[in-house]
Amino acid sequence: MKKRLTSLKDLADELGVSISSVSRALKNNPMISHELTQKIKELAIKRNYIPNPLAMGLLRQQTKMIGVIVPDLVTHFYSSIISGIEEVAKENGYFIIIASSNESLEKEIESVNNLLKSRVEGLIVCISQETNTFEHFEKLVQNETPLVFFDRVPELPEVPSVTVNGIEAAKNVTRHFFENGCRRIAYISGPEHLNISKHRKEGYLKGLQECGLEFNSDLLVECNLNAEEATTATKKLLSLKQIPDAIFGINDTIAFAAMKEIKKHKLRIPDDIALVGFTDEFHSTVVEPALTSVTHPTLQMGREAARLFFKCIEKGQNFAEKVVLPTKLVVRESSVKR
Repeated sequence: MKKRLTSLKDLADELGVSISSVSRALKNNPMISHELTQKIKELAIKRNYIPNPLAMGLLRQQTKMIGVIVPDLVTHFYSSIISGIEEVAKENGYFIIIASSNESLEKEIESVNNLLKSRVEGLIVCISQETNTFEHFEKLVQNETPLVFFDRVPELPEVPSVTVNGIEAAKNVTRHFFENGCRRIAYISGPEHLNISKHRKEGYLKGLQECGLEFNSDLLVECNLNAEEATTATKKLLSLKQIPDAIFGINDTIAFAAMKEIKKHKLRIPDDIALVGFTDEFHSTVVEPALTSVTHPTLQMGREAARLFFKCIEKGQNFAEKVVLPTKLVVRESSVKR
């Protein structure tokens, strides 16, 4: 049998005093005598008493817990954002509970429900790639539960969010390719309903226009945000009569898969095909050649999301501040033709 944790009641019963007296003594309340306070503290140490913040929070209707839902717990991208959220949460006396949707709408809904059952005060969320219906979030808005989205955000205008300027970033990538002599620039996009897909596609198309290049629908392919589908998308591009001389992936996972497939076809990067990713994962610096990528201010994104969360608590959910952060194109060997 697992040993039960010592409670305030256990300490009170052992000393023959009230629970409120034990609680006050542990907080150094002057209403409790110095002698009794010492006895209670000594017994608490002896019995390895650990305060239960959830139970205390429920009494105050304030648990000081924030639920954070991300599509995965593997990539540096999300772990860095979580670090930013946790940093600001800690500054405000809160802690976070993390759940992963594993890119599944069903798992995302389950995570929302489980976190609410755990009495979190609200949620900070990056939606899964399957999420194209938002009833589970609309209920939170109706109940005035603090809610903030980051990176991938649904079309809920009444909810605050933190994103990056994907349109400008994708324009810069297209322009970078053009300035390095590329003229058949391909883009591997993500699920059409996601805001990141829409914005980066828009930036890609605007970039082509600004560079005086005609849009070729054969050079725009869509896939789910996984390596297997990215490989299929790359094969499709490499089977064209005129293959692209540049490929832009919606994220680094897509770009890494494209890199592997390009090498399988005995093509050189960047001489035959230049390559750029998005999110600038750690692996960008260790693959061969090193991957040019758009870097997110991930730590800042997490901090901003947490800041908006506490603003929700302060003002209620009746505000919808939209924070858009800049990105930076980090140029490495994969996109500069020799």
